[in-house]
Amino acid sequence: MTATSKYTDQSAARRKLRREVPSAAAVLADEQDFRAMRRYRTFPFDDHRSYLQQMERLLRTLASQGVLTTISLFDPAAYEKYCADLALDPDRPDSRSRYTAEVARTGATLTYQGEPLSRLLPLLVEEAGRQATWDHASAVLARAGDCPECGEDLAHAAFARATQALQQLLETLGSGNHHLVCSVAAGDPSLLAVLHATAQEGARLQLAESDTLIFCMVLAAGFALRTPGGIVSRTTPGPADHDTTGDPAHDTVRGWSLRDSWPRALSAAEVFTAYCTDAETGEPIPPEHGVDYAPGLPLTPPPDPHQHG
Repeated sequence: MTATSKYTDQSAARRKLRREVPSAAAVLADEQDFRAMRRYRTFPFDDHRSYLQQMERLLRTLASQGVLTTISLFDPAAYEKYCADLALDPDRPDSRSRYTAEVARTGATLTYQGEPLSRLLPLLVEEAGRQATWDHASAVLARAGDCPECGEDLAHAAFARATQALQQLLETLGSGNHHLVCSVAAGDPSLLAVLHATAQEGARLQLAESDTLIFCMVLAAGFALRTPGGIVSRTTPGPADHDTTGDPAHDTVRGWSLRDSWPRALSAAEVFTAYCTDAETGEPIPPEHGVDYAPGLPLTPPPDPHQHG
């Protein structure tokens, strides 16, 4: 074997091996985070749009070589804390690389599959939001402790109760496309979970398992700590559904408040007030056209052995 052919074989072997070594990339998804990184002298970009274009080219090049790349979000504030905790200089490329590896291991991630970053980043932001909600709800539930009378883990009991509540709620809502939002006042920020469910006559209920778990976690946090919260549902009927006049049926909004570790139905007036009031300013919001504001449907609570006082 000649030296040239041996070198060629080694190069081919390295390329094949490269396909088996995964990569990780942490992306500055928004302009504000990008600006925060520009204070570092070694950060090589001065335009966010150009940065994203360069990142996308790199990801496509790696994908064309058969390299699997995990994408996460680069958080400048978390990066600064990470460097401070490990006594790293944040103005060094290797510090950014170490942080990228860390968030790929512990943070929210997606696998790059050749799609444009403009499509991938919103999904990644959603995934990061889900993980943050899960972590927050888990921490809240951890504070619940055990029942002083029977010793049962109150977090476990609350999660089982939340699962029962969600199952009963979806059964009661019936057919349609349901958009559910559960909010619980549990520190700053409040806990918020969103769940989409599609129910059709004679068909299996369709809903995402991860979103269902998070929804139940948030609801369980409200149950365990008996903190203020509520659930709002917005049901869009199927295309074949019509009202009594023969026109397409309207969306229907219903609501429940959390009281005594269970969703309690609100009146139509309470639903209207809650849905048509700005949560931050308290100012009224005009009602939507084609939306009916209906009372929450009553849900039957199971026995609560931990109801004291």
